[in-house]
Amino acid sequence: MQLILMRHGEAEAPMDSSLHSDASRVLTGRGQQQAASTAQQLIQRYQPDLFVVSPLIRAQQTRQAFDAYCTDIPVIIYPHIKPDDKAVPALDWLSQLDAKCIVVVCHMNIVAYLGGLLVGESPRSFELAEARVYEQAVIAPGLSVEQARLVP
Repeated sequence: MQLILMRHGEAEAPMDSSLHSDASRVLTGRGQQQAASTAQQLIQRYQPDLFVVSPLIRAQQTRQAFDAYCTDIPVIIYPHIKPDDKAVPALDWLSQLDAKCIVVVCHMNIVAYLGGLLVGESPRSFELAEARVYEQAVIAPGLSVEQARLVP
């Protein structure tokens, strides 16, 4: 089974205003290009059968880059993979999913913590729109092997 962790593309800078929240940040033009590049590389090499996506707009927009290549893959919006969420409960939840190739689109810092948990190492930062591919028999801490990194 494959689990692919992907960070969203470049997003607008946070605004110092009570009218704008981190959740409403959108991808820049560059971020859209980054997402499209990684989506294309990923689809050429792997066959995802499920997307799990953060509810924040920039992650949703990053996942939408896959629509150019595949539109029939189910999408689950999971509210507990936002930047400051805890990785252990998220990984436990992911381990319950029935799919052969899951693509998770989320954010720093949680994506780094999820990756670290999978391979039993310290968290390592992801580039914008970077995807890392992990292979494992079951999703559990320390049982995965990182197979590839896709960077736009």
